[in-house]
Formats: sequence, C-alpha cells, structure tokens
Amino acid sequence: MIRTLLAGAALATISVAGVSAQEVTLRIQTHLSPESVSGQQAASFFDDIQVMSGGRIAVEPFFSSAVVKSVETFDAAVNGILDGDMTGGAYQTGKDAAFQFVGDPMGGYDTPWQMYAFLYEGGGLEAAQKLYNEFGMELIGWWIPGQEALASSEPLDGPEALKDWKFRSPPGMETKIFANLGSSPIVMDFTEVFTALESGIIEGADASNLSTNQSLGLYDIASHATYPGFHSMPADHLAINKSVWDAMPEDLQRIIQVAMQKLAFRTTLAYAVDIQRAANELSANGITLHDWSPEDRRIFREAAVSAWDDFATTENAKALVAQHKQFLNTIGLLGN
Repeated sequence: MIRTLLAGAALATISVAGVSAQEVTLRIQTHLSPESVSGQQAASFFDDIQVMSGGRIAVEPFFSSAVVKSVETFDAAVNGILDGDMTGGAYQTGKDAAFQFVGDPMGGYDTPWQMYAFLYEGGGLEAAQKLYNEFGMELIGWWIPGQEALASSEPLDGPEALKDWKFRSPPGMETKIFANLGSSPIVMDFTEVFTALESGIIEGADASNLSTNQSLGLYDIASHATYPGFHSMPADHLAINKSVWDAMPEDLQRIIQVAMQKLAFRTTLAYAVDIQRAANELSANGITLHDWSPEDRRIFREAAVSAWDDFATTENAKALVAQHKQFLNTIGLLGN
C-alpha cells in the first residue's frame, strides 16, 4: 500500500512538472531575415533563453516582419498581438522624439562599446526604461552591428569635405546634422541609392556599414569611404509588453536579460570581423578609407549635439539627451 502511494505521488510530481515546464510563450517579431548575420544571432538568442530556462520559456519567432509591418511591431506588442518587439527604437520617433536617442544617437559615440557603456553604466537604461514604460513596454536591451560608413565619389577626409557634399540621407535628424556642416542631404529610399550614385544625381550616400555597402556594390562606383565610421550607429532593441514582463518570475527575467547581453556583444563582434574583412578587401582594391582624427570627430560631434537639442522636443527626449551629454563628458568625448 505504501509503495502504491509513493508511486502515485511520484507520478503526480512528474505530471505537475510536465504541466509547469512551459510557463511563458513569447511571440517575438523582428524585421530581420533568418539568413542575415543579425537574424542568425537572434535565433541563437531564442535558443539560449529556451535552453537556459529548461523549457519554461518558449519562443514563437516571426522573422522578416511576418505578422505586421516593421514600424507596427511595437504597437502590436503593446496591444497583445505580439509579446515582443525586436526591431529598433528609431521606428517610434513619431510617438516621442526620445526614441531617436535610443535607436541612434547620431554622432555621439565612436564605438558600440561606448554606447553599451552608456546603457549599462551611464544611466541610459534607467532613462530609456522610463520612456518605454510610459508606452506599456519594457526595454530589455540594445544590440549594435557597428558604425555605419559613408560612400562617396569624392574624398571625405574631414569636416571641410562635407561642405556642399550632395548625398543620400535617410529622413529625420541626420539631415539637420549634415546641414549644420554645409552638406546638401537628399532624402531618398534605400533602394534608390545605387542608381542615384551611378547617374551622378548624388556624390555619396549614407546607406549602411562598410560590409553591407560593399555587398550593395556601392564601392564599384564610389571610390571613397569613411572607416571607422563616426556619423551613425543604429541600435536594434528587444522590448517586451510590460504586463507580460511583470508577470514573469524573476529568474526567467534574469535569463532573458543575461541572454540579451550575450546577443548584443556577439552581434557586435560578428559584425566587427565582417566589417574589417570588407575594409581589407576594399583597401586592396584601391578604395580610399578615411579615418577621421579625434579633432575632426569632435567637430562632427558638436554639430550633431547641436542638432540633438533642436530635435529633442519632448521631456523624455530632453532627459535622454542630457543623460547622453553627461556620459559623453564623463568618457572625454564632449566638452573640454
């Protein structure tokens, strides 16, 4: 009889464990394709949190914006259509200009590691979290492929070269920054860059990082590039519906946060290797890579920060700009 009771208790324990094994299912959408470098890193992140949680977290991933458009991912997570948004804060600047300073504080930092330091050591996460929470989301972290590079048919060896430089620019704050330095930014779609360069409508382009620009064939036309870059370093984010996040046990939250840091750092490392490979190949093929001096970078940074002040039209944006400025001063990139 005792053996029967013990066996029954053991079966009950197994049954309960089986029921509770999967506690959370996260439906997360990203704009990335599964074949891309970042998409592969995202897939590893999904696998990490499932394995480290012993199956208590399950992920239903949606690559290439399979459920809603990329710009609608954030709202879909807020409204419960999805649980997580793995796109980028810059998509949400229409809600609050502060999202620009999460998605891409243009001209601010020289390396992804400085921007990670701002997030984790410079008060950035706390300032950004206030913004995300106001919209019903929890910011888990950023991941940064690396500095973007400018492509140009003319030398770009310093700030003076930007005067009257006609180039493709994405919309938004970037046009203000380059206009401050005398450039002539022309807003056009990413898909039009190659043709516009080839036909001479523009002299250069801000498209993506060096390796991506290479894959687009931009340096078949443009024989100059900035490297390492200085003007733009977009970050993607992971944000989770706050109600979903708050309902999770703390140990599962910690697993996701730690795995997010691995995702961030491994993504940056993977791109650093790929971008350096591209730099080596382009140099060998006669492309001139322009590495701006610290003094020239400072001139660009000061023009960028001036545009930040103009763009920061909300209280959240002003708070994030103030936090960035304080940290830039701390690490010696701004001020005297």
